[in-house]
Amino acid sequence: MAASGESGASGGGGNTEEAFMTFYSEVKQIEKRDSVLTSKNQIERLTRPGSSYFNLNPFEVLQIDPEVTDEEIKKRFRQLSILVHPDKNQDDADRAQKAFEAVDKAYKLLLDQEQKKRALDVIQAGKEYVEHTVKERKKQLKKEGKPTNVEEDDPELFKQAVYKQTMKLFAELEIKRKEREAKEMHERKVEMVVWTAGETSKQIQRERKRRKTGPS
Repeated sequence: MAASGESGASGGGGNTEEAFMTFYSEVKQIEKRDSVLTSKNQIERLTRPGSSYFNLNPFEVLQIDPEVTDEEIKKRFRQLSILVHPDKNQDDADRAQKAFEAVDKAYKLLLDQEQKKRALDVIQAGKEYVEHTVKERKKQLKKEGKPTNVEEDDPELFKQAVYKQTMKLFAELEIKRKEREAKEMHERKVEMVVWTAGETSKQIQRERKRRKTGPS
């Protein structure tokens, strides 16, 4: 994950917000051009700056709705994997390889029903968060005697808000996963150091005992 994506998920801030909206706009422009699938556009979409942030959502990687069937997921995977396969894009093989890996990873994740459910839960959580936020804002506006219209009343802006929140949730989960892995690795290293120190101490003790009991 790009560092900017991680900091944006956990810290927020004006610059991050602006960067996200620029990224969101660019992604949507690409998706419009992708109504006719092309290798160039798909490789660009899956490898552009910030793609590691975007690619955490397997449904977005494959450009499919969460409600699609497993058969539709397989069909979409075949389409995209052929388009971005390095053998088919030897003039841009390095980026094609990265794009192919992103597609393959998303597909394998969605084949695992437990992993798929986790992804669906994140998406649902993002939607529920936005719905709750909108409801609370409307309640506050009504309490203040103001019109209760909010920008998310526009279906496209509501969808954009859900998209944004969902990406943040995926990023936060990825950060926690990396932190957990780093902690576990540190703990394993500490255990190894302690074990090595113990073995060294035992060896020293045995050597001292041998010298005491051995011939003078």
